Amino acid sequence: MTTLTAACIQMRSGTEVAPNVAAASALIREAAGQGATFIATPEMTNLLDIRPGMARPKIVAEADDVTLKSLRALTAELGVTLLIGSLAVALPDEERFANRSFLIGPDGNILARYDKIHMFDVEVGDGQSYRESRAYRPGTEAVLATAPFGKVGVTICYDVRFPHLYRRLAQAGADILIVPAAFTRVTGEAHWHVLLRARAIETGCFVVAPAQGGRHEDGRETFGHSLIVSPWGEVLAEAAHAEPGIILAELDLDAVTKARGRIPSLGNDREFPVAKS
Repeated sequence: MTTLTAACIQMRSGTEVAPNVAAASALIREAAGQGATFIATPEMTNLLDIRPGMARPKIVAEADDVTLKSLRALTAELGVTLLIGSLAVALPDEERFANRSFLIGPDGNILARYDKIHMFDVEVGDGQSYRESRAYRPGTEAVLATAPFGKVGVTICYDVRFPHLYRRLAQAGADILIVPAAFTRVTGEAHWHVLLRARAIETGCFVVAPAQGGRHEDGRETFGHSLIVSPWGEVLAEAAHAEPGIILAELDLDAVTKARGRIPSLGNDREFPVAKS
């Protein structure tokens, strides 16, 4: 397959799992109904609650996660490929959780898992303090997954600020890079478009970035503006606001080869020392 219709699901996840699953499911159905065969949801699809201790009782092990079970069944029913942007997953060996993406095949089976590598430990000036590493254990390896239509490099949100991750995924064979996110409004207004277009241009990959958007129940505000970007850095589709909804774009994977042929930078790396004076 060289062409496919991709969709980003933009959400405003709240503090209870069941309404979030229902909202995601309705939007996934809508995207499939409009012809999407690859659908991606944002980071923390099923639960966003920054209030201390409030999310912990609602986070369970992967085997017990109702969101994962429900969306796997829906994916099989619709016959699409689904990237669940991420779920908070309880781990058996420590108090912290995993911020984990799941790539689900058209038969409902899990094709790949990815645990977010880079933790969002920052002060961004929006009145909130973010210390993701207190609650989440960083992942330790990049993931290049094989989907029915091509190779997918899976990342999450803050990862986008670390270009070497994307370069390595592209050099390993990625056609599409996924960046599900819950970007803050402040950082999104400043950097969201620039970072995503840069990752596409640097790698010659399509970038698919489903986002959380708007004022959430826990008080945080996310930027929205889900994006699909071409290997040449062109914005193919954008959610023009922070409201929940879907965007779609046709991806011609031959464009990956063309972009890399025009600018073959992935093969032009050179080793060099840093001179200090």
